[in-house]
Amino acid sequence: MDWRILLYIAAIVAAVGFLVLCVALAMTLNSLKNTLNEVSGTVAGLENQLQGVTLETTNLLHKTNELAEDIQDKSQKLNTVVDAVRGVGNSVTDLNSSVRHITTSVTSQVEDNRDKIATVVQWSNVLMGIRDTWKERKIYEARATSAYEPVPGQKQLPHNKQV
Repeated sequence: MDWRILLYIAAIVAAVGFLVLCVALAMTLNSLKNTLNEVSGTVAGLENQLQGVTLETTNLLHKTNELAEDIQDKSQKLNTVVDAVRGVGNSVTDLNSSVRHITTSVTSQVEDNRDKIATVVQWSNVLMGIRDTWKERKIYEARATSAYEPVPGQKQLPHNKQV
């Protein structure tokens, strides 16, 4: 009988162990259930957020496409302006070339007529000198014919009146 009692005790110990195992397994599964419920809630929240991000991404793509079209239109318009500015630059270059040609022509004319210009300058200096002399002479004659009147309170120098 000894063996039977030991066998019953072993069976009871096994049953208690199985019961502890089942309780531990039930607790683990319950904890896993709670964790999976939280993960499910998180996934649902992520799904909502992902839908929002998808909508915003779609809107952003539309705006980007519109912006790219606008930039392309403005780039074409800017090309027209650049061509116009290039034309103005060519006109300025042509104008500079014409001014340079005229300047060279005037310089060569001046070089060719240097003696004539020097003669004209000399004669103009002579005429200016004659004119200045003529003015001084008129001023002197005007003073000589006008009567001298001293300033009141001014001393007069003695005059030698000879008749």
